[in-house]
Amino acid sequence: MTRLSLQGVSQRVGAQQHLYPLTLEPQPGAVTVLLGATQAGKTSLLRLMAGLDRPSGGQIQVDGVDVTGWPVRRRDVAMVYQQFINYPSMTVFDNIASPLRLRGSLAGPALRQRVQQLAERLHIEPHLDKLPAQLSGGQQQRVALARALAKNAPLMLLDEPLVNLDYKLREQLREELGEMFAGGEATVVYATTEPAEALLLGGWTAVLDAGELLQYGPTAEVFHRPASLRVARAFSDPPMNLLPAGALPLPSLPAAAATLGLRAHALRPQARPGDLAIAGRVELSEISGSDSFVHVASAVGPLVAQLAGVHYFELGAAIELHLDPAEAYAFDAQGRLLLAPALRRAG
Repeated sequence: MTRLSLQGVSQRVGAQQHLYPLTLEPQPGAVTVLLGATQAGKTSLLRLMAGLDRPSGGQIQVDGVDVTGWPVRRRDVAMVYQQFINYPSMTVFDNIASPLRLRGSLAGPALRQRVQQLAERLHIEPHLDKLPAQLSGGQQQRVALARALAKNAPLMLLDEPLVNLDYKLREQLREELGEMFAGGEATVVYATTEPAEALLLGGWTAVLDAGELLQYGPTAEVFHRPASLRVARAFSDPPMNLLPAGALPLPSLPAAAATLGLRAHALRPQARPGDLAIAGRVELSEISGSDSFVHVASAVGPLVAQLAGVHYFELGAAIELHLDPAEAYAFDAQGRLLLAPALRRAG
């Protein structure tokens, strides 16, 4: 399995610092998610990994070999961009088959079977005889994904590959890609702005913000124990509810606590024993996918509750939200994590 290592890598373009010095070693044979908002530095980092750009400082190693100055053609890398890139004069079949033919790894019936298998997995099998220009944008992106998977490179880099697909297909492919990556030997680095995508893909997550690497670790750990407010903000959708430390009577609150954090899914209209109750009024109720988001004006400040399923609330209606005190986060005045809910493990 390929071991990629970035040591003190930075990137400066003119007067702009795109990446501050960072050290990152994606887990070999697993998925590492680069999570962060637009302009967090994800694409800049992927381009350095691929050899498309050279870092301003630091070193990039692959299996212990310094490849910092190597161009992309010397590296065995597959990359998928936000914007699909296909060979316009080739059919969909030939686009997917091109890396297999280039390597000479498959031919004849075996090649056709592999292309058919990837096309079926990505739901483009009816379009194998078409040219890319005859397909929709989402279909063209799936062709680019299939070609990258066909290459079977030891290092696969994906820059928000599902962003141009419709919601239903995006949900389906997230799950299927996660299964494909889990069963392979490639080291996969996958950039996204969506926390839900990181959680679904699992593996490891590196949180980036404004060119800085804030935290790296197993995805579940980073989500449940964000090292700072900046990480919690990046890894919360909808945003974490933030309140002054004294807004709620929480037991065992650290003396240094300055800010409380409540994830939207921790707030419920149903009460349980030991819950804290927060009274308010509904300002907005919206349905997104399979969840409902309720925006509430309360005495402790504005809150957003994320409820599983479809729920309807009248605007202006009184509502009481409930919180298990053990679900609260606490951060100090510098934004460092002081208190987090216990991580419940299965089994």
